[in-house]
Order: sequence, then C-alpha cells, then structure tokens
Amino acid sequence: MKEIWHKCKWIVDTVLGSTVFALGFSLFLAPNDMSAGGISGLALIFVELTKLGSVGTLSILINLPLFILGGVKIGKKFFAGSLLGMMLSSVLIDLFALIPFPVLDPLISVLYGGVICGAGLGIVFISGTSTGGSDILIRLLKLKYRNVPIGQISLCFDALVVILTGLVFHDVTKSLYTGITVFLCSQVIDAVVYRFDYSKVALIISSEHQKIADAIGKRLDRGATLLHGEGSYTHREMKVVLAAVKKQQVAELKELVMEIDPRAFVIVQEAHQVLGDGFSRYSKDSL
Repeated sequence: MKEIWHKCKWIVDTVLGSTVFALGFSLFLAPNDMSAGGISGLALIFVELTKLGSVGTLSILINLPLFILGGVKIGKKFFAGSLLGMMLSSVLIDLFALIPFPVLDPLISVLYGGVICGAGLGIVFISGTSTGGSDILIRLLKLKYRNVPIGQISLCFDALVVILTGLVFHDVTKSLYTGITVFLCSQVIDAVVYRFDYSKVALIISSEHQKIADAIGKRLDRGATLLHGEGSYTHREMKVVLAAVKKQQVAELKELVMEIDPRAFVIVQEAHQVLGDGFSRYSKDSL
C-alpha cells in the first residue's frame, strides 16, 4: 500500500496544488485585473488587449509549445505531470470564475491571492511537476542554476508581467499591486518547497558526551557524531556532540541532555534539507 501511495503521491500533489492555485487566481486576483505572474498573467493581459477568449483557454494555447521543450529536457514524468497541472489549473480557473464571489478590496485580494497561489505552486513544484508555461522554463533554469531558490527564479520572470500589467491596464496602481502579489507568491513558493523540509542540528558541549550520544541513539533513534574540540581559555580538549534531529524532537533532545548533564552547553539551529539515513534522499531533480 505504501509503495502504491509513493508512486501516486505526485499525482495527488499536482491535482491539489493546481486546484489551490486556480482558486486563489480566480477568486482574488482576476476580479481585480491582477495576476501572480507567469502564463496566467500573460493570458489575462492578452484577454484585456483583444477582448477574445478566456484566461484558461489562452493559457492552454500558450503552453503547448513549451511542453515540447520541457518534455525533452526534463523527462516523461515532468511532461505528464505538467500536462495534468496545466490542463487542470486552466480549466479550474474558468470554472472558479463562475463562482459568485464578491470583488474584494485590492490590498486584501493581493495578500490572499499571492499567498494562496504561492502555496498552490509550491505544492505542485514539490510533486516534481508544474502548471506549465513559465514554470517549465523556471524548472529548466533551476537545473542549470542549482544554488538559486526556485522562488527567486520565478520572481525574475514575473517582474516582466508586472510591468506589462501596468502598461496594458494603464494603471500604475494595478502594476504595483501585481508586484506585491508576485513577491508574496515567490516567498510562499520557497516557504513551501524549502521551509517545510527542515530539521534541527544540535551542538552539545558536555563532559558526559558519550552518555548523551548514546541516549540520542536509544531515545530519539538518531545518530550522533563526536567532534574534537578545545576550550579557548583553558585549552582543555573536549568532545562536542553533533546531532541532527527532526524539529518535533528538539524538546525531547534538550530534556535528555539536561537529565544527564544540567551544566551542558547546547546550541540548536535550523538545518534545511538534511540528507541521509532517516531524513531526505538526494535527487538530481530536487529543487
């Protein structure tokens, strides 16, 4: 059962993320002539210029040539998943637009729309797919620029949409609001993709280092490493316990350390994307 879920989870994440994105776009952004950037933003601008078609339909048409590029460069799973994400989000954008939802204050729409759309796109990116369009180009660039967060790459693309929005709608205010949306969206994307996958690293200085290391292994089921240290004042050699734990284990870690040695010196800090046994596994397709 777990194996089946592991193979199908990316489909569930793609559907969920695409639905969340379409909901945020249709209910909060589109009624105020704003977007979260990307292809949907360009489609919104095109509809305003030509008065033809709908945002969902135009998104599909613009996406088609990009899928050929994405399918060749990134692989079959990305191609299939992105096709699903693009079709679903495009159709849902038009369907959700039919919901009799009141036009809210622009600032409220920007805040909620940016957060919801960013959350949706983040979920889709985690699944290893996209909603098509600029997302495909973003993933391709991410393969080349491995150290740049995906949200920042997205922000660069969407800056162009911000400028075009102001020019087409002849409203600087709308352009500025769209800029806020794009910024929020990129921040939430990074929060979903990176911040939810973090652990804690503890450095523990204690004369009872071996007991503490053993207790971490037995009670927390985590490994520990003994580092060689030296006091800067006393020049006395000592051992420093280094341990990576899940965030929900931090309280228990501090408790067991204090039980063994109340005078221990403990430093706990965040560690994003810990790779190894009991944590995440590295993949060349990781974001």
